[in-house]
Amino acid sequence: MMDFDRSPVAWMVSPGLTDYPFAVSTMEERAAQVRQRQASEAIWLVEHRPLYTAGTSARALDLRDPNRLPVFTTGRGGQYTYHGPGQRIAYVMLDVQQRFGTDVRAFVATLERWIIDSLASLGITGEVRPGRVGVWVVTNGSSERAASESKIAAIGIRISRGVSYHGISLNVAPDLSHYDGIVPCGISDHGVTSLGDLGRTTAMKDVDMSLRQSFERHFGPTHEASPPSRA
Repeated sequence: MMDFDRSPVAWMVSPGLTDYPFAVSTMEERAAQVRQRQASEAIWLVEHRPLYTAGTSARALDLRDPNRLPVFTTGRGGQYTYHGPGQRIAYVMLDVQQRFGTDVRAFVATLERWIIDSLASLGITGEVRPGRVGVWVVTNGSSERAASESKIAAIGIRISRGVSYHGISLNVAPDLSHYDGIVPCGISDHGVTSLGDLGRTTAMKDVDMSLRQSFERHFGPTHEASPPSRA
């Protein structure tokens, strides 16, 4: 059995587009291994083909265009969201029980701070809002347009017997028009944005570096690991 307490978190990056069902089954397997102390905790960075996922609180009316993209029902918290190329997803398989005890709110708040710090290193000011999970960006208005705020990163986590899976999604430069097919996270009175939409042309590898550096400040050391692959 490995020395779990001293093991850095495995940091894995998959090239290309990862099939969503494969991602879910892989996360479930890794979470079980973490729970049984058979593998280290892990962060897995992926991109998916365009699709919608429905969390445990998803409402049927929030799926505005059910024929637009494939829809996957998933066990994570939250409502409908979009995943697609140009969006960096970080699947988070961590021993929440060991790190935070039963304080799930503290875990989610730390995930939010991780994203906010990552955005800050990329020149974007991210903020949180009471009652709204995720990270938001305020756009200063002009005389013709009032200031508004839009979501740039979402969080959808499932914790099973003390270990998390699913995770966060950060909009780098996805096709934002696909959000028109849903009410994103059940919130209709605010928009969705991305680094690209805000005028930041950022390579995914630079986003990944920022995410890793910020993660290590909040969660501890990582080590490079090979990404999962189909047998």
